[in-house]
Amino acid sequence: MSEAALTRNFGATVRARLSSPTTQKVLVNLVVLVALWIFLSLTADNFLDWTNAKNILRQISIVAIVASAATLVMVGGGLDLSVGGTAAISGVSAALIATEGVPTEWAFVLGVLVGTGVGLVNGLLIVSLGLNPVIATLGTLYVSRGAANVLTDGLPIYDVPTDWSNLGTGFTLGLPTPAVILAVVVFLLWVVQRYTLLGKYTVAVGSNFEAARLAGIPVDRVRITLYVLSGAAAGIGGIVLSSILNSGQPTAGTGLEFDVIVAAILGGTSLTGGQGSVLGTLVGALIVGTVNNGLNLLGVQSFWQSIVQGLILVGAVGLDALVQRRRGRRYRIAVATQPLRRSKEAET
Repeated sequence: MSEAALTRNFGATVRARLSSPTTQKVLVNLVVLVALWIFLSLTADNFLDWTNAKNILRQISIVAIVASAATLVMVGGGLDLSVGGTAAISGVSAALIATEGVPTEWAFVLGVLVGTGVGLVNGLLIVSLGLNPVIATLGTLYVSRGAANVLTDGLPIYDVPTDWSNLGTGFTLGLPTPAVILAVVVFLLWVVQRYTLLGKYTVAVGSNFEAARLAGIPVDRVRITLYVLSGAAAGIGGIVLSSILNSGQPTAGTGLEFDVIVAAILGGTSLTGGQGSVLGTLVGALIVGTVNNGLNLLGVQSFWQSIVQGLILVGAVGLDALVQRRRGRRYRIAVATQPLRRSKEAET
């Protein structure tokens, strides 16, 4: 192939990528994120300090880790509301195991496995029993949270090993360790979404469930796998949060599902399935973290912060609904005018 042809193919590929709705949403969010940084750098003291930047990275790491896998669930047409309870039971389980003398590293691994198990239960409830994803995962949210309180009698577990906090408060390569874990998780899930059959099947299942089944895609297996990944990510997030808190907290992760959904939708993930990206969710989590950090630096009271977060969620969902409505209108117009275009082509 000639150099000119290679250049044309490369240009066509770039234009196709840039024209996709998901890519355009990510680019818009990057502009919004930069605008937020500029605004806060001018209005909030110490916003640009490296210490504050590290705090933002540490704060968003848990949300972004969990939201990255939850994004794949949403792209596949599902929803996981159990992530807060999954994080809590994972952290509490790891802390309890560690108090029995199990090395910290193995306690962390076993805690992640607990989260993976919750994800598997979610998948089986939804696929095998046919439960609605909202009802199923909301149920496991309450069960997981209740189990965490039962295991601890509702009290935090403080007698964890001395190295318990190293994962959450330590540094790797000059960055907060949670941020490094986030980078690894996001990279792996991005590879899964972009370059594996599971990623392609996920989009197909979320775009049209029945069409994917008729095309021979193992729909049930894909859906269960996505919930297992979401449970594992929530388990990792719960372990990191437990390490930051240096204890096993049965109330940890309260409201995490809200932050996860906001980050995913802000990142361009559609509630109707078939659209979204892990990288977009990372940008969405950065926006949420930047807003929360900026409000704290500006001295905004906590209840006003809740109002702002609610407005962000409603605005993000409303924008998603508007985009879907316009896309549907364009599709209907294209279908309606297709016979006319064919007749004109036949005349010429």
